[in-house]
Amino acid sequence: MRRIIKNTILAVVFLSCMLFSSFVTKKIPEKLQQKVNAAITTAYATESFSLSGVSHTDIPQKDYVFKIITKGKTIGYAYVGEANSMKNVFNYVVLFNMDLSIKKTKVLIYREEHGRQIGAQRWLKQFIGMNATDKPNYGENIDAISGATISAKSMTIAVNGVLTTITAIKNSL
Repeated sequence: MRRIIKNTILAVVFLSCMLFSSFVTKKIPEKLQQKVNAAITTAYATESFSLSGVSHTDIPQKDYVFKIITKGKTIGYAYVGEANSMKNVFNYVVLFNMDLSIKKTKVLIYREEHGRQIGAQRWLKQFIGMNATDKPNYGENIDAISGATISAKSMTIAVNGVLTTITAIKNSL
């Protein structure tokens, strides 16, 4: 009997922890947070804003989604993610308008010697205006970059995934 009670208690504690952890907003690393804040300040022309974390099962564990709020009003959304480069990963942010079209994309932290061209706004602006009905495809509607093939493909795949994820969580935004 004690064993059944003990197992029941353990199961309740485990399930409670799982449920609670799904509602806890993940904390973004400080260096990355500073870069996200700078990107938001520039894109939305505001220095006074707060971020409210969005929790959803469709958001990958390593990524973050935030509502951008100023003066009590949501002005957009930020998706902070991580994608593979040749030997490492890089961090990026995709900023969304209220209609969930892409306002701006930015590579925040790039950790490779080669392939930095993906951080150029001239290349990243190809994603602006895309929404859930668009499918970025490297080499087709997204220009290829010589010397940054892996990172450029990875960024394109990441943005495609972001569009899919943001659409899936649209109702919780």
